Amino acid sequence: MLDVRRLAPLAAVLDAGSMTAAAEQLGYSPSAVSQQLRRLEAEAGQPLVQRLARGVLPTEAGAVLAGHARHVLRRLEAAEAAEADLAELAGLRRGTLAIGTFPTIASALMPQVVSRFRRQYPDIRLDVRSARYDELIAMLESGRVGISLLWDYAWQRVDAAQFSLTPLLDDPTVLVVSEDHRLARRRTTSMTELADEDWVVRAHDHPVAEVLERSCRAAGFSPRIAFEANDYQEAQAMVSVGLGVALAPRTAVTTPRPDVRVLGLGREAPSRRVLLAHRPDRLRAPAELAMHQMLVDVAREYQTRA
Repeated sequence: MLDVRRLAPLAAVLDAGSMTAAAEQLGYSPSAVSQQLRRLEAEAGQPLVQRLARGVLPTEAGAVLAGHARHVLRRLEAAEAAEADLAELAGLRRGTLAIGTFPTIASALMPQVVSRFRRQYPDIRLDVRSARYDELIAMLESGRVGISLLWDYAWQRVDAAQFSLTPLLDDPTVLVVSEDHRLARRRTTSMTELADEDWVVRAHDHPVAEVLERSCRAAGFSPRIAFEANDYQEAQAMVSVGLGVALAPRTAVTTPRPDVRVLGLGREAPSRRVLLAHRPDRLRAPAELAMHQMLVDVAREYQTRA
């Protein structure tokens, strides 16, 4: 019966073309590699390599066995990797969890999630990656993250056939005005009251621009754009000096500037769903399942407070 442990030296010698190169690759001495090959030839009952002045060549039997050896070695490597993964995941005592998020949720929810997770599972290394929507989708598809937070609106839903989705919270659209705006003392308003306003909006075809267009159209007017901002901090800054008013998801203004005010719009502006997504074809590790439940819990707490 062939000893599987001797298959690696055979494949290495034939791939490298010499005993010396194979020995260096395997971390053995050339004599040890030669000895292993002779024992394998004894077990096979025939020569497996032709020893030349410079290097080696496989015999017909050696070429056949080397092909099988490479296949067996790949399976062994896969088994060893699986065993290492299982040991890493057992009991949440070690390992790494990669999770995707996006800026507004990263600032509103993730600090509490990360803090709580690290207290409860201190031996799990968290790799939190904040990115734009398209990059989050790509990271999920490629497996660079196991789970990711995503968002969508009613007119452009995340493909439920592509990912398993868990809705976390409903993120309403709110109005941001300056502290001296005519509506600043109000807690709520309606879109019809905003027909004569100038607007600060997110640039580069950002989804909140679509929200503004739809909300204004439903209220019977077209928005007059005064400024296109690159992020919500810039939008708040322009609102604070009276350049216009702005729409934003509530999570984007969890901690607003002191010189702006945030008003509710009820159902007059579309809200977005915040979702947790993972690929349905992946086996989910215990750390990922633990993070999933923690995100559900923290989102529920946030929704209750909002």
